[in-house]
Amino acid sequence: MRQRGTALSYPKLTDEPGALQLAAAIRAGELSAHEAVDSAIARIEHLDVHVNAVVACDFERAIQTARTMDGQQPRPDQPLYGVPMTVKESIDVAGLPTCWGMPDFAENIAPRDAAIVQRLKAAGAVILGKTNVPRELSDWQSFNQVYGRTNNPHDHGRSPGGSSGGGAAAVASGMVPCEFGSDIGGSIRVPAHFSGIWGHKPSWGLISMQGHTHPLFTGQIVHDAQMSVVGPLARSAADLELLLNVTAQLPLQSRAKPLAQCRMLYLAEHPLSPLDASVRDPLEQAVDALERAGVSIDRDTPLLPDLPRQHSNYLKVLNIAMSGGAPGPDGKQPSAQDWFGLLSQQAANEAQWAELFRSYDFVLAAPAPVLAIPHSEKAIFGMELEINGQTRRAAEGLAWSGLATFPNLPSTVLPIGQTDDLPCGMQVIGPRWHDLDCIAAADAIDRIVNSTGS
Repeated sequence: MRQRGTALSYPKLTDEPGALQLAAAIRAGELSAHEAVDSAIARIEHLDVHVNAVVACDFERAIQTARTMDGQQPRPDQPLYGVPMTVKESIDVAGLPTCWGMPDFAENIAPRDAAIVQRLKAAGAVILGKTNVPRELSDWQSFNQVYGRTNNPHDHGRSPGGSSGGGAAAVASGMVPCEFGSDIGGSIRVPAHFSGIWGHKPSWGLISMQGHTHPLFTGQIVHDAQMSVVGPLARSAADLELLLNVTAQLPLQSRAKPLAQCRMLYLAEHPLSPLDASVRDPLEQAVDALERAGVSIDRDTPLLPDLPRQHSNYLKVLNIAMSGGAPGPDGKQPSAQDWFGLLSQQAANEAQWAELFRSYDFVLAAPAPVLAIPHSEKAIFGMELEINGQTRRAAEGLAWSGLATFPNLPSTVLPIGQTDDLPCGMQVIGPRWHDLDCIAAADAIDRIVNSTGS
């Protein structure tokens, strides 16, 4: 019998400690950095045979780094001291390949660490390797001709998401406690949703993107792509907060407002992308649990921007940002006038969302219209999906990603339920620069939604 929308419970694959727990154990002398790294490597070697998440390993350097750490005392500015982790293949790590899943760049070796990797290492993290992606980061699957296919740990016949799917699979299965990915089309949020973990898309500009550039530009200093961000994946809100604190290049704001005093807007529908019942049911039950706990939630407001217009402009900026200004699907190359016009539209849209957040603390929404999709040899955005028995263009699902991406807003995804043993997540979107508030709200939601289930 088909089980629909069992909220207040979600499938967990591992009881391995998170980043904060590992760091505390190492500081307390209960575990050495070398032991933590060796244990993570052993898990990767055992589990990754079936998952194929970690595709560029750096085990020897990681072991040597950890052995050196064992003879030292962690400094106060090293909250990740000895913690093993991975980063997305598209993020430069000196000495490792950065090819974005493209065979022509398989031998492209990064000359230096990305800014985000520098900050993680400075905080004491030990980088074990890099995780799988789709070709050119342009799919909600993580499959390419260089590294092969990554499987969802919950169901090996399904995708863990993309484009940060390898990282999500590594975290969900317990190979590593945390990961850094990137997001412009839901590439952190969708893998978190598909894989049953936590993910955070930061406000645009909060974390440096230096060292996350197309392989064509290896070794060059490239301006951060419009809307594109790097952000953390983990198994708890506390670890997301920790990772954000050590990587943000701008001061972090926090209102520390209790959830019971918050007013929220729940977007149960998008005019361009209907939700499948497998997603809608857990979301509705989670929202019901929040309302029973006394949280004020509206389902509609005239303050909401014109979502079809927003999505149209989002796709135009997305296509230009990801192609580097090359001709679009219509064969036309965008002009400077086109680009500046879109930036004006984006600024106006961001102002509309800022006005909405004068009345609401957070917006709750689905990260994607479906749960983890079955593997396909084709990129999902050229395919169709079945949603509530009807065929829909898969690319429509980007509407849920664009909600937070186009206006440069932060969004935290937490797992809130399941359908047929597949996890379901929820986006918690907040005002720009209030990233810590999004994570704190998601943490409070988790305590309500997942406290009574089994």
